[in-house]
Amino acid sequence: MAKTIMGVDIGHDQLKLALVRGQQVIKTASAPMPENLLKEGRIASRESMGELIKATMKAGGIRAGRAAVVLPNHVVFVKNVEMPLMSIEQLEYNLPFEFNDYITGELKDYVFDYAVVSDPKAASGEGEGGEAAAPSLELMAVGTLRAVLEDCKESLRKSGQKMVLSAPAISAYISLFRALGDKLSLMTDEYCVLDLGFESIRMYMFKGDRHVATRVLEMGMSNLDSVLADIYGVDVHLAHTYLMSNFENCQQREECLNAYSNIAVELMRALNFYRFSNPDSSLEHMWLCGGGAVIEPLAETIGDMLNIQLHEASELVPGGESVPDCNTYIQAIGIALGL
Repeated sequence: MAKTIMGVDIGHDQLKLALVRGQQVIKTASAPMPENLLKEGRIASRESMGELIKATMKAGGIRAGRAAVVLPNHVVFVKNVEMPLMSIEQLEYNLPFEFNDYITGELKDYVFDYAVVSDPKAASGEGEGGEAAAPSLELMAVGTLRAVLEDCKESLRKSGQKMVLSAPAISAYISLFRALGDKLSLMTDEYCVLDLGFESIRMYMFKGDRHVATRVLEMGMSNLDSVLADIYGVDVHLAHTYLMSNFENCQQREECLNAYSNIAVELMRALNFYRFSNPDSSLEHMWLCGGGAVIEPLAETIGDMLNIQLHEASELVPGGESVPDCNTYIQAIGIALGL
């Protein structure tokens, strides 16, 4: 019997839940995130978060006892590393030192994990003393604060869930790619998932099901909220409602069109830098997800300025065309598919 799992994506402005059985999305539900419940990616109140998850499940008719959580981007570090072939014990000892440039405080306050990207490969050439160089492992390494995992675990426990998996957004996308199986060959072997988030925009670069790089723009849909707040003389929360509902066709206002162009210019710079750093790049396809993916004039501006073929992220989900607002739930669905 196929396993049932609830994927949980705790976003800055919205909580997203996706109930998945096997590779089928059964139900989805979302709720606005109360102000200050998340602070710099950390859950400020486990009790309140648990109540929010519970209420959202009830409103969406979701019943589940196990949950998988997408770790917030602000509090998780992901790094591609290559290390000499060693035992699991040696690897677990050495892995934390790969994050010396990222973390502050004591190592004991952090949790580290890894996924093997490829089979051990023999190194070419010779090592010291003329001996053959040792084979190496290519890994995707992850680190986060231990307290972050406890926040997620306890919040879910208070909503009646057992946390059985926690992983970064990259892992959610990789699960989606793998769920596609043979259909993955229909895509180019290099592509980008563009997450048009509330606080920031992230470009995730992949080759097949392998993460290559992430580019982050410290600008997001909140910038558009500020533009509309100034136009209509309202607070940013109401302006966000205007934006997402296209109130008075506000998405086509000149001020918004200028903001779309600014976003597209920054994306073009990031893409050009990626291509410069990867001269053999053949990136031509980009899948859109996140709250901004539903803003059609923004998507059109990005596609035109970057001269790249855009796709809806629902194409990455088995049966995604039948899932309402699928692009919004991509990460919650992907993390659930990881089990």
